[in-house]
Amino acid sequence: MMKNKTAVVTGGSRGIGYAVAKRLGRDGANVVIFSSGGEEKYREALDALTAEGIAWHYVQGSLERAEDREKLVREAVSRFGRIDVLVNNAGVAPLKRADLLEMTEESYDRVMGINARGTLFLTQMVAKQMIAQEKLFPLKGHIVNVGSCSAQVSSVNRGEYCISKAAVSMITTLFADRLAPEGIIVNEVRPGVIATEMTAAVSEKYDRLIGSGAFPIARWGEPEDVADAVAFLASDEVRYTTGNYLDVDGGFHIKRL
Repeated sequence: MMKNKTAVVTGGSRGIGYAVAKRLGRDGANVVIFSSGGEEKYREALDALTAEGIAWHYVQGSLERAEDREKLVREAVSRFGRIDVLVNNAGVAPLKRADLLEMTEESYDRVMGINARGTLFLTQMVAKQMIAQEKLFPLKGHIVNVGSCSAQVSSVNRGEYCISKAAVSMITTLFADRLAPEGIIVNEVRPGVIATEMTAAVSEKYDRLIGSGAFPIARWGEPEDVADAVAFLASDEVRYTTGNYLDVDGGFHIKRL
């Protein structure tokens, strides 16, 4: 359970992030939601959290900006006193899918700046906060990175996204190694094809793949499928496992003849 813990969820206003925020809140956590949109844009979703008795705080900002990352940590601690769980979920896809030979430096910098650099330096900042605060639970903290099957699966029309998610996997490994002596556990969830706004634009492609049998569990993944996995990895039940990842992809990673 998450009773009396505070969880920060980046990209927590919609899709996978919102499902994670709701699940951790239902488990008893105070939830800090970080998103680039204005709070009023997500009023209905936030009100739904309130209706369930979930304590939440919303922080607007861009993961790419150092001052916004600082604001997130500052407001989380000011509102709830501490940070016990960090879920690095925020991420972007290229604004336009383009062949690898046509990928622009601007697109690469945008995707990497948010997905990799922003995740890296927010994790650094939150880890320092976790180390500094009083230990009230079995561990000093849990960090769960929401990566992607794209860390290993090639998509040549969105190479910058694949590279950024491979970077997130190494961020998981590095922080797991560095933070284990501090009593902080770091793991990763790798979603496959999940029904979100990001995948809606290419739904026909994935419908065909699912219909052709590419996924042993032959359906779209739901944000709640990912949220359940995140909730487990963020819990005190995970005490002796760090630097690992859990595929939430309907078995897509299985190599088959």
